[in-house]
Amino acid sequence: MDEIGSLEVRWVQGFTNKSIEFVDNKTVCYTCGSHICFLNLETTKRSVLQSPGRGIGVLTANGNNKTFAFSEEKLSPSIFVYNFPELQLNNELKGTAQLDYTSLTLSDGGPYLGCCSSLPDHTITVWNWENAEPICTQPQAGQNVISLVFNPLNWLQLCALGTTSLTVWAIEKSASFHVLKPSVIELPATDGSFVETLVPTSHTVRDKLPYFGLEMPPSAISGLKGDKAESILTKLCTKARLTPTAICWTATSELYVGCAEGFLLLVDPESLSVSVLFNPTTVDAIPVLRQSNFQGLTLYKNGLIVVGKESAVHCLQIKASQIDVTQTWQLERPVTTVMYSPDYETLLLSSNTGQIYMLNPTQSDKIVKVLDVLSGNFVAAALSLIDKDICVSVRDSGELQLWSPDGICVGSLSLQAELTSLACCPIAKYAAVGTASGNVLFIDLNKQQQPRLVHQVHLYQTPVDHLLFDQEGHYLLTGAADSHIYFLDAKPSKMFSVIGYTVVPGPILSLSTQCIRDCEQVKVLAVCTGHKGKRHDGSLLTVLSLPARDLPDCVDLHGCLSTHILKVSTYKVDHPLKSCVLGVSEVFAFCHKKKTLLRFQLPQDTDGLSSHQVVQLKPEQEVRGHPLGPASPLLSPHQLWLASVGGDGLLCIRETASMERYIELQCHSCRLGGVRSVSFSADSQTLFTAGLRDGSLVCTDLRIKGVKSGKVNEANKYSQSVDHFFKNIFNAENPVLIALPEWRQGSPAGTEKTEENEVSGEEETVDVTEQDDNYNSLLCVPLSHPTWLERRREAVIKEENEQYLETKKYLRKTVKELRDTIQEMMRENETLPDIERLEQQKFNLDVEEQRRLEDMVQQEVSRVQNEVEWEILAKCYLRDVLKREFWDSMKVKGKAVKAFHSEHEVKNYPLKERTEKEMEDLRRVQNMRTFEIAACTSSLKKSSNTTSAKKEEEREEGHKADTAALTGSFSAQLGYSNPWIYDQFSLQTTEQRIAQTILLQDVIYRIKTAFNTDFEAVHRQKVQELNRVRDRNRHIRKILLELDMSEDLWEPSLTVSEQPEKLLTVDDSEIKAEKYLTPEQKKEEERKKLEEQKRAAAKGDNVRDRALDDMMDGVLEVKKEDILRMEIPPPEFVLTKPDIHWSEEEKKVYKEYEKKTNDLSEEKEKYKKSMETEIKKLQASTREATERFDETLTKLFEKKVKCEMAIYQEELKITYLVYTVLIEDEMRCRELELKLKLEKTLAYKDEIGEEVKRHEEEVELFHETYDSIVAEDKVLDKEFRKEFFDVPSHMVDQLYKLFKRRPRVQKMRTQTDNNSNPFKDQRLCGSLAPDALGKILKAMEELDAPENIPEGLNPSIWERFCLVRRTKVESEKKVKVKALTLAEMHAFLQTTRDEDNAAQQEIKNLSDGLERLHKDKNRFLTDIMVQVLLKQGQVEMSTTDLTADYTDAVLHHRSVVEDLNRTIRTLGEQKIASMVECKDFRKGIIQLQWEHRMMGMQIKDLNNKARDIQMLRLSEEQQDYLNKTDRDSRVSKQVSILEKTIAFQEKTHLQNVQHRIKKIEQLNRQAAIKAEKNAIVEEQLPNMQVTVAERRHIYKAIASEENQAAKTEEHYREIVQRKNLEDFAKQLAEDLAFLWAEVDRLRMKNFPSLDQLKHN
Repeated sequence: MDEIGSLEVRWVQGFTNKSIEFVDNKTVCYTCGSHICFLNLETTKRSVLQSPGRGIGVLTANGNNKTFAFSEEKLSPSIFVYNFPELQLNNELKGTAQLDYTSLTLSDGGPYLGCCSSLPDHTITVWNWENAEPICTQPQAGQNVISLVFNPLNWLQLCALGTTSLTVWAIEKSASFHVLKPSVIELPATDGSFVETLVPTSHTVRDKLPYFGLEMPPSAISGLKGDKAESILTKLCTKARLTPTAICWTATSELYVGCAEGFLLLVDPESLSVSVLFNPTTVDAIPVLRQSNFQGLTLYKNGLIVVGKESAVHCLQIKASQIDVTQTWQLERPVTTVMYSPDYETLLLSSNTGQIYMLNPTQSDKIVKVLDVLSGNFVAAALSLIDKDICVSVRDSGELQLWSPDGICVGSLSLQAELTSLACCPIAKYAAVGTASGNVLFIDLNKQQQPRLVHQVHLYQTPVDHLLFDQEGHYLLTGAADSHIYFLDAKPSKMFSVIGYTVVPGPILSLSTQCIRDCEQVKVLAVCTGHKGKRHDGSLLTVLSLPARDLPDCVDLHGCLSTHILKVSTYKVDHPLKSCVLGVSEVFAFCHKKKTLLRFQLPQDTDGLSSHQVVQLKPEQEVRGHPLGPASPLLSPHQLWLASVGGDGLLCIRETASMERYIELQCHSCRLGGVRSVSFSADSQTLFTAGLRDGSLVCTDLRIKGVKSGKVNEANKYSQSVDHFFKNIFNAENPVLIALPEWRQGSPAGTEKTEENEVSGEEETVDVTEQDDNYNSLLCVPLSHPTWLERRREAVIKEENEQYLETKKYLRKTVKELRDTIQEMMRENETLPDIERLEQQKFNLDVEEQRRLEDMVQQEVSRVQNEVEWEILAKCYLRDVLKREFWDSMKVKGKAVKAFHSEHEVKNYPLKERTEKEMEDLRRVQNMRTFEIAACTSSLKKSSNTTSAKKEEEREEGHKADTAALTGSFSAQLGYSNPWIYDQFSLQTTEQRIAQTILLQDVIYRIKTAFNTDFEAVHRQKVQELNRVRDRNRHIRKILLELDMSEDLWEPSLTVSEQPEKLLTVDDSEIKAEKYLTPEQKKEEERKKLEEQKRAAAKGDNVRDRALDDMMDGVLEVKKEDILRMEIPPPEFVLTKPDIHWSEEEKKVYKEYEKKTNDLSEEKEKYKKSMETEIKKLQASTREATERFDETLTKLFEKKVKCEMAIYQEELKITYLVYTVLIEDEMRCRELELKLKLEKTLAYKDEIGEEVKRHEEEVELFHETYDSIVAEDKVLDKEFRKEFFDVPSHMVDQLYKLFKRRPRVQKMRTQTDNNSNPFKDQRLCGSLAPDALGKILKAMEELDAPENIPEGLNPSIWERFCLVRRTKVESEKKVKVKALTLAEMHAFLQTTRDEDNAAQQEIKNLSDGLERLHKDKNRFLTDIMVQVLLKQGQVEMSTTDLTADYTDAVLHHRSVVEDLNRTIRTLGEQKIASMVECKDFRKGIIQLQWEHRMMGMQIKDLNNKARDIQMLRLSEEQQDYLNKTDRDSRVSKQVSILEKTIAFQEKTHLQNVQHRIKKIEQLNRQAAIKAEKNAIVEEQLPNMQVTVAERRHIYKAIASEENQAAKTEEHYREIVQRKNLEDFAKQLAEDLAFLWAEVDRLRMKNFPSLDQLKHN
C-alpha cells in the first residue's frame, strides 16, 4: 500500500464533548472522531493526533505530568499513553478488557493510570504506565462506573463514580505488593434523610420463644444465598438514594459530591461519613442553586466552582456547613464541564453544543469564547471549485459553514432546516443544498464571512437525497426516493430555472455524471431498485444522455423531458449494487453483498437499442472492498484515482488502471457508522470526509511517491485547464450571482399566493353545478407548499381552462340541464306507486364512478369488518380462556340462593376437581397413617394388660370430653372429621405437619362437598317453588282476565347469581344494535319466510273449524266462566216505546226481564266473590310456601355459618402448620447461609493467614537487609578515622565535623506553585525519591567546593574526604528509604493482622450464631402451637409473669403440710355439704312458690270455665239428659234403638244396591245403544254441519218477516216462562223464610237456662 503513497490528515473539525482535558497549562485536548485535537487557549492554534488503533474510546490527560492516555475501539482494546507536546508514545497497555473501557484517569503523584473495563468483567486496574505493568487489579468491581479520579494529594486513593453509587478504593501497599480495598459510600435518600444500613438480625437464646416464632433476617426469609444476596436485599429493603453526577477532591482529601436531585454532599473517605451541604428542598435553600443539578465541580482556592443545567457558573464559599455564593458568571447557553488548568489560573468551560469558554478569575471576570465549532453530525463537505481556499460543509441541524485551508471557520449560515445533501457549482461561487422537506437552496459564497441564501425551489415532498453538478457546470441534477430526476440550469443568469424532469424505474440509490467535452454531451448514471423493488440495493443501471447546450422545446407541457432530447439506456447486473460512479465508458460500483468493488464496461454503440431494452452487464474486474458496508466510490476530477469510503471508517485511494493496490486511512469510527460522504478538491490532492455519527469532518492530503508523482502533475495540469475553461464563464455568471437579492421567505410566497387567489377567485364565479365537475380535481390539489411539478400541472390546467373556456361552459350548461331533467324524473318517480317506481340506481348515469365508489366503500367495509372480526376473535379467545380456566375447570360452579321476602342470600362453595397429584398425596398420607395407627394400637394393647378396665373407661370418657376442645375445630361435631388426623400434641416433624395439612385440606373439602349437597337440594326446592308460583300466577291471571281486573302479581325469578350460566350466554334483548346479516343469512331468512307462507297456504280454509267457531265460539260445551259474559237483551218495546204506552202484558214482560236481570247479576256477583276468594287462597298459598322456603334457607344459612366456622378453624390450623414449616425452612436457609459464610470466612482466614506468614517472612528478610545497611552505615562512621590515619589528629577532628555536616535542601518552586493552587502541599511519592537524592547530591557540590578546604589540608586528601562523605550521604539516604519502606511494610503487616483478627472474630461470631440457631431450632420444634376451642366468656391468659418468689418462704416437714391439707380438705367438704343443703332448701322454697303460683292460675281458670257453663244454652234433650239420674237404662235403650235402626238401614241398603245394579245394567245397555247411535251421528255430523252452515247462510240471505215473528214469539214465551218461574221461586223463598223464622221462635221458646234447672 505504501508503494503508491500515503494519506496525511491536515486538520479535523468537530466537537462531541465526550471529554476535554488539560495537557499543560495552556493546552486542552478533546476527541474528534478517530482523532485527538489539541487546542492552545492563548493562540487558538490546533494540532491533531491520529489514533494508532481503531477509533478512540475514552480520553484522559494530566497537565502536571504533560501526559495523556486514551483507549481504542475494538475487541481486546489497548490503552495508549503519550507525552505532550512531543506526541510520542510512552507505552501501550494491554489489559484484560474484552470490549471497551468506560473510564481512564492519570495520577498527579506518579506514573500511575487507573482504568475500568466494561462488560463482562468490569475490572478496575491501576497501572504503572512507565513499566506497562498492572500493580493491582480488582475484577467485578466497576459495574456502572462512569468516572475514575485519583486523589491529587494521595495517589493511593481512587474514587469511582457510578450511575447510582460512589466508591472510594484505597490502594494498600507493602514494598512492591499492592492491593485494592473498597469503601462504599452510603448516600442519603432522595429527600435528604440518611438511610439506616440493613443489619442482619442477631439471634439470642431467650427463656421463651416469641409467639410467632423466631425472627429471621430478610436473606433467610427470601431464600437467597451467596454473595449477591445481601446487596439485592439492601436494594429492595431501602429507600431510593441520591444519584451522584459529579465529584471533586478537596485539599483535605475529602470529596465534594454533586447530585442530579440538586444536593451537594461532603464525604470523608476515612470515616465514610456523609454530610449534606446543600439541600434544595429546605426553606432556607439558596434560590439561585435550587434549580442546579451540579453537573460539574472543580476546586478553587477561594471555594468551589459549580455548573448546572442553567446558563450560569457559580463560585461557592463553603465554611463548615454554611454555603455562600460569592460570584456568578452568566453564559449564553448551559455548560456541562468545568475544570481548572494545572497552574490554577485558567478556568475552562465547555458545552454540549460545541462551545469552549475560558475565564481567568485573577485577571478579569470576562468569559472568553475560545472555540465555537457547534456540535452535530456533518452531512457532506466539498471544496469550492472557484475559490480553492474555501471548503463548504453542512450539518443535519441546518448549519452551513465555510472553512479555511487551515481548518478555521470563516463564516456560517443557519438555514433553519434539516439538510441532506450538498454540491458546489464549478462556474459560479455558490453552493446548492438539499433539505429534508424537498427544497433545493442556493447559497451565495462570495462573501465568506456572510454567505447568503439567494434562491430556493421546491422539487419534492421527500428529502433531496442526491445533488450534483456535471463537470462543466451545465446542469444541476437532483434525485430522491420518488424516482424523479430534475434537471436545473446551473447558471445564475437563468435564475436556476428547472429545465425538466424524467422518471427512472424505482427509488434512486446513487447518482453520478460524466461530461464529455468533445461530444458536448452529459451522461447521468442512476442506480435504481426497480419498480417493485423495496430493497436497499439496486440491480438496474439507467444511463441518461442529453446535449450540453441550450435545450429549446425539450419538454412537454408538464415539464417531462422529451425522448428525442434525452436518450435512455438501461443495464442490469447480476448482484445488487449499493452505489456507482460513472467514468468514461466505464462504471465503478460497490456490491454490499459480496463486499467488493466492481468495474463494468459500458457498450460503445447504443444507438440501435430502445429505451425499454435492458442490457446485461458483466464485471470486468472485481477487487476486495470495505469489510463493513455500505460503501461509496468517487472518481477524482482527472478520472485517474478512485476513492471509496464505507461503514468501517476507512478512506481508500486506488488507481483506476490497477485497482488491486490502494492506500487507506482510518478517518472515522466504525462503531459510529463510519463515513457518510467524501469529496475531492479540484487538483485531486485533497479529500474531505464526513462521519456518519461521530460529528467530525476530516481534511486529508494525498501524497504520491516516486514515479507516481507524474500523475500528480497530470492532476495539476487538469486543474489548470479547468480553471482556464471556466474563467470566461465565471466572469460572466458570478456578477449576476452577486447582483441577486437575498431570498426572503415572503417575496416568492407572496407571488404564489396572489396566483392562487386569482385561481380561487375564478373558481368562485363558477356556477354551483361546476363544483361537481371539479370535485375530484380539487381533491388532488395539495393544501400547501406545492412542488415545482405540481405548480406546473396547475398552470397547464389553468391554461387549458382559458383555452377551452367556451366549450367547458357549453358542456357545463348541458350537464346542468341533464341533471335538472334527471332530478325532475326522480321527484316524479317518488310519487308513483310501488309497482311502477324505479330503483334509485336506475337514474345513475355514471355507472363506472358508482362502481368505483362502491368498490371503495366495499373495501372499507371489508377492512372494518376484518378488524371487527379479528377483535371479536380475540375477545372470543379471551372468553374461551377465561371460561376454560374459571368455569369449565370447576367441578362445582359457584352460585347462590336468595330468600323470597328478604335480601338474605346463601352461597355455595365453588370447587375444582382434585388433581391426580392431590389424590395421590392423600392416599399416601392415609396409608402412612393406617400403618402408624396400627403400630400404635398394637403397642397400646401390650401396655393395656397392666391397666384396669375402669381406668380405661375413665380415660375414654375424659378423652371424649376433651376432644371438642383439643381438636381445635367443630368439624368432628358436624360429622366431617377424618380418622387419620394427627393429635395436635404429636406433631413433631416436618413430614407430620405436611401430612396433617393434607388431611385437614381433605376435611375442608368434605365439609364443602357436604354443604354443597344440601345447597343443591335447597336450590332445587326453590326452582320447584318458582314453578308452583308461576302456575298459581297463571291461574290468577286467567281469573283476573275473566273478572276483567288488572293487578300486579308478585312473580319471583332466579337472579344471575342463582343461575351463573346466564353470564355465559347473551340474549338478543341485551344487544341494542341492529343485527348485521350477511347476504347468505339474508337469503336463509327469506327462504324460511317463504316456507312459512307455503305452510300457511297449504293448511287452507278448514270448514269444520269455521263452523264450530260460528256456532259455539270454538268450543263444544258452555263453561261456567261464561256466565260473566252472559247478557239478557231487553224487550223490543223498551227500545221503541216509552214506558207510559206499555200495555199490561208488556209491563209483565218487563218485570220478568228485570227479575232475570237481577238474578243474573246475583249469579255474577256470587261467581266473582268465589273467584276473588280463590285468588286470595292462591296468593296465601304462595306466601305460605315462600315463607316456608325462607325458613328452610335460614336453616341452611345457620348450617353455612357452622361450616364456615369449622373451615376457618381448619384453615387456621393449616396456616399455623404452614407457618411452622416456613419458619423451619427459613431456619434451614439461615443455617445454610451461616455455614456458607463460615466456609468462606474460614477460606478467607486461611488465605489471610498465609498472607500474614508470607508478609512476616518478607518483613523479616527486609529487616535483615535493613539491619545490614544500618550496620554498614555505622561501619562507615567508625572507619572514618582509620580512613585518614595519615592526617594529624586535630585535622581529623576538623574533618569529622565537616563529615557530619549536611546541606539544607531548598524546596524548588515551579510555575505551578502559586497561591491559587489548593493542592500545592503534595505528598512526596515513592517514585520521586531519586529526584530528592539528586537534589541532596547537587547541594553537596557546594560543600565540596575548594573554598571549603581547611587550611593546611592536602587537596588530594580533601578529594578523598569528599568521596567518603558522599558515600556516607548516599548510605544515610539509603537507610532512610529502607526505613520508610520497612515502616510501610510493618503498617501493611499490621493491617493484614487486623484483618486476620477480624476474620477470626467473624468466625467466632458465625459459630456462635450457628449454635444459637440450633438451640432455637430445637426449642421451636419441641414447643408446639396448639389450637384450643374456648367457651364463650373464657379468655386465654399469659403466664409470663407467674414466676414463684421464695424469698419469704419457711421450710416445714412434709407431714405438717399434709395435715394442713387434710384439715383444709375436711373443712372444704363440710362447707360444700352446707352449701348443698342451702341450695336444696332454696330449691324447695322456689318449688313451693312455683306450685302456689300454679294453683292461683288454676283457680282463675276454673272460675272462667264456671262462668262459661252458666252462660251455656241447652236443648230439651240435653236438659233431659242432665235431669235423669238412671243413665245406664237410658244408654241401653238408646243402644237397642240404634241396633234396630242399623239393621233396617242395612236391609234397605241391600235393596237399594240391588235396585241400583239393575238400573246400572239397564243404563249400560242404553249407553251401548246410544254409543252406536253416536258413532253413526258422528259419521254424519261433518256433512250435517256443512249442510247446517249452508242452510244458515241461505236462511240469513233469504230470511223473511214471518220467520222473524215466529222467532220473536218463541223468545217471548221463554221470557214469560222465566218470569213465572222467578215469581214462583220468590213465593217459595218467602214461605221458606217465614217457616225458618217460626222454627227459631219455637226453639228459643223451648230452651231454658241452666239457672232454671238448678232451682228446679
